[in-house]
Amino acid sequence: MNDKTPAPGTQRPGGRTARTRAAVRDAVLTGLGEHGYPGLTVEYVAEHSGVHKTTLYRRWGGVEGLVADALDLAGEDSWTPPDTGSLEGDLHALAREVAESFDDPAAAAAPAAFIAAAFQSRRAADALRAFYTERFRRSAAVVERAVARGEAPADTDAGDVVRAVSAPLFFRLFITREPIDRALADRSAAAAIAALRAGVFSARRSTQASASTGAPADAGA
Repeated sequence: MNDKTPAPGTQRPGGRTARTRAAVRDAVLTGLGEHGYPGLTVEYVAEHSGVHKTTLYRRWGGVEGLVADALDLAGEDSWTPPDTGSLEGDLHALAREVAESFDDPAAAAAPAAFIAAAFQSRRAADALRAFYTERFRRSAAVVERAVARGEAPADTDAGDVVRAVSAPLFFRLFITREPIDRALADRSAAAAIAALRAGVFSARRSTQASASTGAPADAGA
């Protein structure tokens, strides 16, 4: 056996890749929305995608591989962050987009199930992390443009800024299970902007904070 053979679900299927993957992804999304990760089965995906379950097992290995590949495919979309012409406008638009994407319970069911799956499957967790790493990488462009316009210090950590915008929203959605709305989105964006202007996201401040916490306990003796 070739020990370099990739695990099922980690290699792009050949042949009619685009149509097959799209059909399978749609079925996975529908199944997650209807039944959640624990209730999703290969049989369900086969029935709703038109792809035989033998093929699904061979190419994806099972439910974990199906979910991981669906997330991987989602990360290949053409989404770009807003460009309103100002940092404040862009961050408010980003926060509102998160709130609006979870406003419709039916539309939010699949994304919520993906996140739930990450707590039950290592492969789903890795795929979810990769998805958001890519999404935040794209979102960082709004801060990089702001730096170029002189709206933010040159050493601003762009990734930390965009994470700070969405973090309060995700906390309410998935930890405290509270509703979110446009007003909360605007407050989240405003808080991130205030923190940025106070220098909280300065790479230099982060380095200094790390250095201070690593000082010996008897440094002041």
